[in-house]
Amino acid sequence: MHKLFWLKSIAILLVFSPQSYAHFPLMNCYYEEANVICQAGYSDGSSAIDYVVKMYDYEDNLIAKSTTDKASKATFSHPNQDFYLIFDAGHESPVEVDTVEIKKR
Repeated sequence: MHKLFWLKSIAILLVFSPQSYAHFPLMNCYYEEANVICQAGYSDGSSAIDYVVKMYDYEDNLIAKSTTDKASKATFSHPNQDFYLIFDAGHESPVEVDTVEIKKR
């Protein structure tokens, strides 16, 4: 009886644990004509609407920033220099995509 109580208690804690609902931010970027487009979201498949994605040069200077739209996409004009992009959802580690990782769609 005592064992059954503890097993039920542990099962309830696991089900309602915040870790069981954990998800992390993701971002995929690609070139489309003269633009850089980034699709932001989360590992659980949810979208990231109205989040800021920032573009930096390799000297860590902010080049541009864009807010994700209803499709979770942020669009930038290609800066014609090396850059990287950051999506910081604020509650997990930020996602960084480097210019060498970006391909044409």
